[in-house]
Amino acid sequence: MRKFVPLALGVATCLGALAAAAPQNPGTAPAAVPTYTKDVAPILFKNCTGCHRPGEIGPMSLLTYDDVRPRAKDIRDKIDDGVMPPWHAESAPGTFLNERGLTQEEKSTIFRWVANGAPKGDPKDMPPTPQYPNGWSIGTPDVVFEMPEDYHVPADDVVQYEYFYIPTNFTEPKWVQAIEVRPGNRNVVHHVLVRYKAKPDAKRAPLLKLNPDISSLPKTTAGLRPKRADDLPTRLLATYAPGTNPQVFRPGTALRLEPGGVLELQMHYTAAGQDETDRTRVGMIFSKDPSPREVLASQFFNATLKLPAGAAEVKVDADVEFAQDATVWGLFPHTHVRGKKWEYVLQLPDGSKTTILSVPRYNFNWQTYYMFKEPLQVPKGSKILSTAWYDNSAGNRSNPDPTSDVMWGDQTWEEMQYTGILVSPASQKAPAVTSGGPK
Repeated sequence: MRKFVPLALGVATCLGALAAAAPQNPGTAPAAVPTYTKDVAPILFKNCTGCHRPGEIGPMSLLTYDDVRPRAKDIRDKIDDGVMPPWHAESAPGTFLNERGLTQEEKSTIFRWVANGAPKGDPKDMPPTPQYPNGWSIGTPDVVFEMPEDYHVPADDVVQYEYFYIPTNFTEPKWVQAIEVRPGNRNVVHHVLVRYKAKPDAKRAPLLKLNPDISSLPKTTAGLRPKRADDLPTRLLATYAPGTNPQVFRPGTALRLEPGGVLELQMHYTAAGQDETDRTRVGMIFSKDPSPREVLASQFFNATLKLPAGAAEVKVDADVEFAQDATVWGLFPHTHVRGKKWEYVLQLPDGSKTTILSVPRYNFNWQTYYMFKEPLQVPKGSKILSTAWYDNSAGNRSNPDPTSDVMWGDQTWEEMQYTGILVSPASQKAPAVTSGGPK
């Protein structure tokens, strides 16, 4: 049987073909095909190779054409799906200092490059390969503290939190401009909390009040009250978790460490199916400013959470109240594998509310300290209200056991509702370091 194409459709098809064959704008040359050396390498060097290089968290290196070419289509798909670069907050561009993302022009360049066969291009167009510090993202540290010996992580056992204590031998106060936690073995280090234990030589008025208050919780509550080497006051300094960047403070601000302190490393290890060892290090760069503004690393959380078995939408709240005027530099949301989204609202003393951070696509494997480009100026009596949502159902493919109720706990099959916060008293200028400044 012969098929007849309607005249209108046949004409339209011919005209469409002619239009596709003809230049869209006579006299204008077609857009050049992007090449790796000229167009793509600069984008990857700027946005990707900080993580995707040997020894870093990225699972593959993207430093050379030979690295990139076999993965060209996968790179395109990850960018198109919004998986890479990893950024899970929803906000207007420019809200956060550390935003990760590509412009539409950069995305288009990579998409056209892949569509045209991912050509290498002229070697003369290749930009210089970025030079990264050897082993440290913050640059060469002024001081490095290391676990005193390798720690053995068994192949398939549950590893309880471990605590390691490293004397600093500081003889005078130190101001820390940047701090980086480098796991010796990322395959087994789930997270690290670095705390500082020292006799305080600078008085600090109370700044934050946690709700719910955990003072009445049993001392055996997991993860909240570990045994200490002594009774010295302890402050949180730094956090490492999958995807977390090193903490670099703005010029003129720093963490203050009293003399004679000890670093406490709270280590959470996860068995990886084979015997492993780890020897984590902490590097610090000291401020060159003799009298910087002090930044305090603190936290607020809800350790009373309970996620019913099979529940796909569980909301857990916690808030923190400001006992004095303060500046908030950044927030760090943290759950385990059942967490799926976060929202933070600033409530002023008059009751008005503003959303300051929304993370609708929380990803346990890429945990981020969201640093405000314009720090929040928060008056006394204000609150930050945090809400985390969880999926404890069988529909969550990361859920280790949807048939069990889940409570607060250290291990990844348990859960947390935890927020790190970087904050400073609004009017307090920390005392200057004597003896000629930091050394």
